[in-house]
Amino acid sequence: MKERVYLGDREHFKAHLGKTEHKLFVSSPVFGRVSRQWSIQFSRPIQRRGRFEGVMVVSLSPAYLHRTLAATTLASDDVIAIFRQSGEYLARSVDNDKALGKSVGANRPFIGPDAAHSGSFKTAANFDKVVRLFEWQRISEAPVVVVTGLSETTLLKPVEDILARDRSQAIVATSILWLLAFSAAALLRRLNTQQREIVERAEQLDAAGKKLMASEKRLRSIFETEPECIKVVDAGGKLLEMNAAGLAMLEAGSLAEVQRKPLIEYVAPEFRDAFISLHRKVMNGGSGMLVFKATGLKGASRYLKTHASPMRDENSNVTSLLGITRDITESMQAEQQLRIAATAFESQEGIIVTDAGGTILRVNQAFTRITGYEPEEVIGKNPRLLKSGRHDNGFYQTLWDSIRRTGGWEGEIWNRRKSGDIYPEHLTISSVHDEKGRVANFVGTLTDITASKSAEEAIRNLAFFDPLTKLPNRRLLQDRLQQALASSGRSGKGGAILFIDLDNFKTLNDTLGHDTGDLLLGQVAQRLLACVREGDTVARLGGDEFVVMLEDLSEDDLEAAEQAETVAAKIHDALEQPYQIGTHTCNSTPSIGATLFNRNVSIDDLLKQADIAMYQAKKAGRNTLRFFDPQMQESINMRAALEAELRDAIAIRQFELHFQVQIDETGNPCGAEALIRWNSPQRGLVTPADFIPLAEETGLILPIGQWVLETACAQLKTWEQDISTRYLVLSVNVSARQFHQNDFVEQVRSTVLHHGIDPTLLKMELTESMLLEDIEDTISKMTALNGIGVRISLDDFGTGYSSLQYLKRLPLDQLKIDQSFVREIVTDSNDRTIVSTIIAMAQSLNLDVIAEGVETEEQRQLLQMAGCLHYQGYLFGRPVPIAEFRKLLEHGLDKPA
Repeated sequence: MKERVYLGDREHFKAHLGKTEHKLFVSSPVFGRVSRQWSIQFSRPIQRRGRFEGVMVVSLSPAYLHRTLAATTLASDDVIAIFRQSGEYLARSVDNDKALGKSVGANRPFIGPDAAHSGSFKTAANFDKVVRLFEWQRISEAPVVVVTGLSETTLLKPVEDILARDRSQAIVATSILWLLAFSAAALLRRLNTQQREIVERAEQLDAAGKKLMASEKRLRSIFETEPECIKVVDAGGKLLEMNAAGLAMLEAGSLAEVQRKPLIEYVAPEFRDAFISLHRKVMNGGSGMLVFKATGLKGASRYLKTHASPMRDENSNVTSLLGITRDITESMQAEQQLRIAATAFESQEGIIVTDAGGTILRVNQAFTRITGYEPEEVIGKNPRLLKSGRHDNGFYQTLWDSIRRTGGWEGEIWNRRKSGDIYPEHLTISSVHDEKGRVANFVGTLTDITASKSAEEAIRNLAFFDPLTKLPNRRLLQDRLQQALASSGRSGKGGAILFIDLDNFKTLNDTLGHDTGDLLLGQVAQRLLACVREGDTVARLGGDEFVVMLEDLSEDDLEAAEQAETVAAKIHDALEQPYQIGTHTCNSTPSIGATLFNRNVSIDDLLKQADIAMYQAKKAGRNTLRFFDPQMQESINMRAALEAELRDAIAIRQFELHFQVQIDETGNPCGAEALIRWNSPQRGLVTPADFIPLAEETGLILPIGQWVLETACAQLKTWEQDISTRYLVLSVNVSARQFHQNDFVEQVRSTVLHHGIDPTLLKMELTESMLLEDIEDTISKMTALNGIGVRISLDDFGTGYSSLQYLKRLPLDQLKIDQSFVREIVTDSNDRTIVSTIIAMAQSLNLDVIAEGVETEEQRQLLQMAGCLHYQGYLFGRPVPIAEFRKLLEHGLDKPA
């Protein structure tokens, strides 16, 4: 662990002690105790309710300031420096290392708190003895002074314009002097002494003229090669002169091009008043600076910074304006990016920045709001202080492996607040590399997902738990049974189902009322929970029916039966005890049916077996236990016969598609669902529920699924020829085994191309459970299907319990509300709540919603009021062969009474 560094003795900390002002403080350059590098500290106090809490510090490298200043100097002899108000160097454009931390001395006019805001002076610089004209400007946002020094070479530039004006006068004067010289020479042939003096004078004037011309040429060269814009503007605002740099800023090839319109028209409208004010100020003898935006002849806009001063004639009258202008577009854009970055940093998401070793360097206010930690409490520490203890080392190893391999990680994590509360968090970690490709920092963005987790849990509770007893309901029991069967198949361990029905409960309910009956059921639930182990499941199917699922029983059927019987006896004893319900003492006994499982068997069969055994207990006089006596051989024979017939059906194409219409909010058909039927010579018309599970188990679902896809695409091609069916969307169900084939997407693409259909009219219905088997593979396949144009609907939505975080990642087009929620929507407030929640969630994800199993107009109206605008069910039509479906479309839908 790194040592903690004490900073209480640093001036940027002590400067804020005992003060109430929220002022920015700039330190002298400091040599870091840990970093071993120079830095300048910009600090502000952190105050809460007027009380000093600490100091917020941003460190800036003097080398960075040096590079910035060196890139902005006008010429090689010019210098720019930044000082503290007390006179210490912070950075200088030349010889920066020699100046770092030293004081310029107290005799400079810009030093001290009472110094003028701006001004100028002339002196020889200490470091190179070059005489310069210095101009200083205090920065109102920070306690620093910027000083610019221009050498005499730079300052001579404006003279060129004066020389240009006087050039013709110099030529005339020289010509006159030559004429006088020759005239004098003729006369002085008689006056030798006077002749020599005049000739000598003429030669001097000739030399002066040549020197003047050479000087003019040098100034013109400097004028044209100067990288910053130099311009001369007359009193009326007309541009008289502009060098090549200025012409380039205005995208002009010559001065004449620029002069075709007034100079003010190049200035952006919002800056024109300020530009005119500066011109007026200079023509009145003042000087000034302006930052403005200009647009060139080709339409490019840029930000310019101009310094303007007056040009005077020999009588000191102001004749024109001299402007030196710099293109500051890049620096303005950089400032804007910094502002954007600062705004983004203070976003609603928590942000944490660490160095390559994981030491926290910076956090934002959202981090403090989420975790409860103030910046000074975490800076310099490791993010491990947030660990909740809920994740093992393997979790963090996987996280860092991902970062090292891909440069980042994203997922859900449990962390601990300063208060000790543990909360769920969505975390994204990204690595930041330096110019050499090495990891320099890690940036984490975190979001508190407590609310979404709570909503997810609420939906899960509504869908999977009985609201009266808080026990798992039938849906969750079936899921746990599925897992128990899979576990039993792997381990060989046995299991048992106990189906419990309360004797004479209806009589008690009718006599004492439903409220008393509900209270008794609650007590029954608690007694059942007390009778089983922690890993077992107690569920309520409805009414007075309960189910207990026992796992990890003996591999031997006899021993497993004895273990189940022991638990059943314990349940008998517990439920036979009197129930005190208010002022009533009630008695009830249970009838229990039991069945064992330790092999492949369907969930429905298990529950049926336990139910049959329970009724055998009722017939035996109630208040007793009976085991189911399975006729295993008969069951095996029936299954084998069904499989053989199913294989024949695939070979000779005994299948056909039935179509159930789907309706929009206007009552018009918008599509249909294709449902497979088996026309068996021995069994008649067989529904999918009777053969699809077997097809899934045996792998026969793959050729069946491909036949459904081919037939559906052929039907879409047929519909394409009729304007009444051209725009119908056809939905097909895809099984888990079919979807998870490696080449499934290619199968779909080939089938769509073969039939030449519009892929946007083909919709695939997938179930929640099959999508979560391999979420990354699922997302990849769904994205590829979207790329083809095929739509995707999530079928039976609400019966699974997929994470909402995963749901947001799935490229879905539609959610299909399961008919089990629609069936009781009119009478069951819980189902209404679930449906409304699903619709609201779909709308927030911009997904379409369709409800299946709509059988009454009242159901449809409730769905419509909740925001569901597409429907499927017997209210509009049953699944029918294609010929009947065509008649349904031709003659219109039956309207409900």
